[in-house]
Amino acid sequence: MARGYLPRLLFLSSLWGASYLFIKVAVRELEPATMMMLRVLLAAFVLSAVLVATMGLRPAVAAVRATGRHGVVLGVINGVAPFWLIAWGEKHVDSGIAAIANSTVPIFVTLLAIRLRPSERATGLRLGGILVGLLGVGVLAGFHPEGGWWAAAGTLAVVLASLSYARANLYTQEHFARTPPLVTATAALVSGAVVILPFGLLQLPSQMPSWKALGSVAALAVAGTVLGSLLLYRMLTTYGSSRTTLVTYLLPAFALFYGAVLLDEPVPVNALAGLFLILGGVALGSGLVRLPRRREAVPAAAEP
Repeated sequence: MARGYLPRLLFLSSLWGASYLFIKVAVRELEPATMMMLRVLLAAFVLSAVLVATMGLRPAVAAVRATGRHGVVLGVINGVAPFWLIAWGEKHVDSGIAAIANSTVPIFVTLLAIRLRPSERATGLRLGGILVGLLGVGVLAGFHPEGGWWAAAGTLAVVLASLSYARANLYTQEHFARTPPLVTATAALVSGAVVILPFGLLQLPSQMPSWKALGSVAALAVAGTVLGSLLLYRMLTTYGSSRTTLVTYLLPAFALFYGAVLLDEPVPVNALAGLFLILGGVALGSGLVRLPRRREAVPAAAEP
């Protein structure tokens, strides 16, 4: 195992798992659009400062402007839309449930690739994994969900956020394969901040939120968005995408732990069953788990 891989993987999982906790605390006093406006604005400011310190002011501005409309689209489907959907969903479901629902991103990446990347068409076990994962979503939402149908709607909102993240994943591969990750992240956040700004301003609270709510937004922006993104890109370049995306398996466990210990959230049986099915579907659908193939005898001269 590469040196430092496991500590970084655990740290990234703990950061992103805590994001659901911070969202849950913040939405008690802030509307989803306002909370995400503050999150995106702060994260965009910090990342812009990092980019300018790295490249210089003029090159940084030029690099962000060069992303054009693709940067705006990415800002919406990888920032504004999923951030808002998760925040709205957590007004109706616990943070641990939201984390489990959001762990379906790799399943939707595989599902969308069937249409958008025919060369990566899912068949056999991978297709079965998609179906298992979607079954897990149904179990998680429940036929008679605790909290009523608003809870089911909240769960499905987070699932829609996963679909948006999945599309953003493929969109990034299509349009930003040669763009430095720091530039891509900064352009997406700056564009997202511009898009969400008017919606956030319309829902400003009538009184100053508590330090817990504002502190949660700050932690969400700096730890979850900025530090998490920088660590993610470092791991992608060091260890590769297949090993880095294992964070998907650890993130819900951290979120469930934080929610149960710090927010006294229950861990219902359907949540654990849904988690098991979703992660099993992710393992099969992403190709991480494969059945061993029978080796056929071949002439020695044919060996590579």
